[in-house]
Amino acid sequence: MIRQLAHVCFFTDQIDAMVAFYRDGLGLPVKFTLHTDDDELMGYYFDCGVTTFIEVFDQKLAVKQWGGQVQALKPGSQYKHFCLEVTGLADVKAMLEGRGIQVTAIKMGMDHSLQAWINDPDGNAIELMEYTHASLQLRRPAQ
Repeated sequence: MIRQLAHVCFFTDQIDAMVAFYRDGLGLPVKFTLHTDDDELMGYYFDCGVTTFIEVFDQKLAVKQWGGQVQALKPGSQYKHFCLEVTGLADVKAMLEGRGIQVTAIKMGMDHSLQAWINDPDGNAIELMEYTHASLQLRRPAQ
């Protein structure tokens, strides 16, 4: 079952300015950060309330971690995907495939959440995410 919007994702070439805008300007707390395999800080999850987030990744480090190509970013081109939080991801995957929608294999993400991916007819990426007991999104903030 689709539960709610989980997050929207942006890539940037100006991570410090983005952090200043979302954290310092808008006042959204950083829920957690993600690092590359060699421990470079590559992304921030900004808390928008009730397990809803804005995630922002340094484009070069994200490409280094996950592959792909570094692209020239221009205003409005940094949007990468949106994510729907689901329960019972395997059942959702089977339901969507039964409706003719191609779904990737389910895998565990860096944030310890299960994920699979689909595309809408225009090719826009949509992540399907099921939180687990270890999901960073569900951890209580450090006191």
